[in-house]
Amino acid sequence: MSAPATVRKTPSAKSPAETLWDLAREDMAAVDALILDRMQSPVGLIPNLAQHLVGAGGKRLRPLLTVSTAAMLGYKGTSHHKLAAAVEFIHSATLLHDDVVDESSLRRGKKPANLIWGNSASILVGDFLFARAFNLMVETDSMEALGILSNASSVIAEGEVHQLAALRNLKMTEADYMSVIKAKTAALFAAATEVAPVIAERPDAERAALRDYGLKLGLAFQLVDDALDYGGLESALGKSVGDDFREGKMTLPVIRALQTASEEERAFWRRVIVDHDQKPVDLETAVSYLRSAGALQSTMEMAKQFSVDAREALMVFEPSPWRDTLADLADYVVERIS
Repeated sequence: MSAPATVRKTPSAKSPAETLWDLAREDMAAVDALILDRMQSPVGLIPNLAQHLVGAGGKRLRPLLTVSTAAMLGYKGTSHHKLAAAVEFIHSATLLHDDVVDESSLRRGKKPANLIWGNSASILVGDFLFARAFNLMVETDSMEALGILSNASSVIAEGEVHQLAALRNLKMTEADYMSVIKAKTAALFAAATEVAPVIAERPDAERAALRDYGLKLGLAFQLVDDALDYGGLESALGKSVGDDFREGKMTLPVIRALQTASEEERAFWRRVIVDHDQKPVDLETAVSYLRSAGALQSTMEMAKQFSVDAREALMVFEPSPWRDTLADLADYVVERIS
């Protein structure tokens, strides 16, 4: 099937994410109530720190995927609320841990929790949120759903360690990079969409299709984020522009720019990435090298292909507002820089 035509929306038009939110408003209200309830603790630091992140106006995209795919399948129970809340807790826990590792100055438009309460508190509250996620999974009485989300949690941790091990390594390959983002980002997207057909007791083919949808959507999402880091707006990204550059992360744009880099350009990348010797003008220079190499454009092209694949995965389902909006969301993931 050929790629769908790109539809440019007027500024006043709702995005597919906003349309999904409208469709799932009651479900997401139930999920938010669960999140608020389960992040409470008599230890005051825990809800205060958790609220700083969880209540910071994040998109709640991953739990939205869980309730939306469940609704698309006609699921009538309430286990999807608990699983969606668990997905958000897993995501939030990884963000708390990531901010300690990455030393970012911005998270969801705010100062990250570790810069307010310290690294130790952020790590421990992240552990608390992981535990809460597992509490919620167990309450659904679905061993399959528990297996999917617990496996995703371990895969995410492996991806983060893999990325840390590759930090400032100019020899990182595209295959290594794809392995990292498949683990640290796409795995949770895939799990968030795969649990719906499990609790809805749908056929294996539908479970595989929704897992593939989530996986491809997550890959597209991360590729766009990595491109945005070298030229996007903080409002679109939710974090500081240039964070990956400052942290010495090897993302696809840099890997591809190095493939055709001159000696002068290689010396630049060695200085700023390997030696971590960076000057205020270096980010601008890096962006110019990435653009001249076509690395940002090729990264976005790969993201677009994954978004097409995600849309294709949904075509096994009957047309409905849920299916069609989820399909449009795949397009929107790569259009959000416009």
